[in-house]
Amino acid sequence: MRAIREILRQRYEFGYSIRQISRNTGVSFGAVQDLVRKAGDQGLSWPLGDELDDETLEATLYKYRQLPKGRPLPEMEEIDRDLRRRGVTLMLLWQEYKESHPGGYQYSVFCQAFRQWKKGQEPTMRQVHKAGERLFADFAGMTVPYTDPLTGGEEHAHIFVTALGASQYTFCHAFAGEDLRAWVLGHCLAFEFLGGVPEVTVPDNPKPVVIQASRYDPTLHPTFMEMAQHYGVVVSPARPGKPKDKAKVENAVLQVERQVLAPLRNRTFFSLDEVQAAIDLGVADLNGRPFQKREGSRHTLFVELDKPVLRPLPASRYDFALWKKARVSIDYHVEVERALYSVPYQFIHQEVDVRLGTTTVQVFHRGKRLATHLRAVAKGAVSTDVAHMPSAHRRYAEWTPSRIIGWAEETGPQTAELVGIIMSSRPHPEMGFRSCLGIARLGQRYGKERLEKASARSVAIGATSYRSVRSILEHGMDSLPLPSPVADQPRPLHQNIRGEAYFAREVME
Repeated sequence: MRAIREILRQRYEFGYSIRQISRNTGVSFGAVQDLVRKAGDQGLSWPLGDELDDETLEATLYKYRQLPKGRPLPEMEEIDRDLRRRGVTLMLLWQEYKESHPGGYQYSVFCQAFRQWKKGQEPTMRQVHKAGERLFADFAGMTVPYTDPLTGGEEHAHIFVTALGASQYTFCHAFAGEDLRAWVLGHCLAFEFLGGVPEVTVPDNPKPVVIQASRYDPTLHPTFMEMAQHYGVVVSPARPGKPKDKAKVENAVLQVERQVLAPLRNRTFFSLDEVQAAIDLGVADLNGRPFQKREGSRHTLFVELDKPVLRPLPASRYDFALWKKARVSIDYHVEVERALYSVPYQFIHQEVDVRLGTTTVQVFHRGKRLATHLRAVAKGAVSTDVAHMPSAHRRYAEWTPSRIIGWAEETGPQTAELVGIIMSSRPHPEMGFRSCLGIARLGQRYGKERLEKASARSVAIGATSYRSVRSILEHGMDSLPLPSPVADQPRPLHQNIRGEAYFAREVME
């Protein structure tokens, strides 16, 4: 009100012109002219009377600020609640108000009354951000179209934006979408762009990051939390429906859309890399542009305030990983993305957490790591650690075809011959693997000497199988002399036996 009194004093006490008053007070020519006109209409003169305090003077000059008496006021709380719904406007609410109150206020006074009530209900607190404390993150609403050179179709680049609280230093990166990978990688690239890590990151409430939004205890995606732990940063999502919690990035998004993305509207791009190159130039210009109402720029403030207090980056970038739940099957393997990975057999039927990294797969049970495997590339692949097997399975797994042949040769030539016949008689050597393992177990039970004799008899009679060798040993037939070859046995004499002459005569006839 001091400006109003000073304008009236210079006008009526000194007789200054409106242009002179405007130059002396710094108030625009139109505002001074309007004020002098209103004062003349109300018959005011200088000096003002003692009864004209600031409130009365304002009410006298700006009567439109006082609501007419005797008309029904709208329910402001209900209007405020309805305005939060999608598609609801003050015009629509005023039309509904007039239907129920035909003699009510007109639209301009209706809006004025609501704004005055709103100012009294929601005072705005100026947020003071400490240097290097908070990084605000969000995706811009505007996208950048580009043409896929392979398909010729139009794609859209989604722009990830971050801004530091103290300096408003801005970072942008173009992604194909707004999924979890984009949010995680966007933060990694932002930290590298800054050359350090702030204390807190303040994202919006995107579904890929915030599984369950809450004002007090939001549930974050495990992958995003792991990324934050890797960099040692605290995640503090903005409250749902409270854009003022991330006002810095809201303003940064606005500036990026106006000063970086809008100038690209007539350009044609053929890849995300081309879009990113253009954005980098625009962001560099935005950060280096001087402020309008204070000294310096985003870049100079960043160098002066934020950069010295940012914490150092870790030795390596976070390896993006997905977390999934799985249950250990009866064969002590978990199936993830159509590949099998073993865990210790003691955890059969237990639910575990599986971390799918870029190159590795890790399995955890209640925070304890059970296994680490190289990530399978082919579907249906099986990765088994022998240490995870039961002792019986481990002993079985230790036997290979080459080891079986070596064991047979150590046992004796007859056993080696039998094993060789079994292996070679199958379409594939592994098909005779089980029979050979059974014969090896018979050797442990009956001894090498008896197994050698049983193997010789098995080969001699042409019964080269595990069951035949077991039968020979069980019935003690290995101690009997081997049968003579068929060719050495004398031909039996019998009247029905026909000799060579018989068959020769048939041929001649």
